[in-house]
Amino acid sequence: MGNIGGFFNNVLSEMRKVSWPKRKELTRYTVVVLSTCIFMALFFAAVDAGISELIRWFLAL
Repeated sequence: MGNIGGFFNNVLSEMRKVSWPKRKELTRYTVVVLSTCIFMALFFAAVDAGISELIRWFLAL
């Protein structure tokens, strides 16, 4: 059980060394991540719609 206490002490020690982002940086990173997710969702939705139309077109022949 002594190892568990040592583990958590090491975790706390390492967490104190972490360089946390400032509010402005965090906001910028959040905007980048959300805009990338939205762009990728729209891109793949468009690709999916295009492939679906191609399949429908080939099946209608």
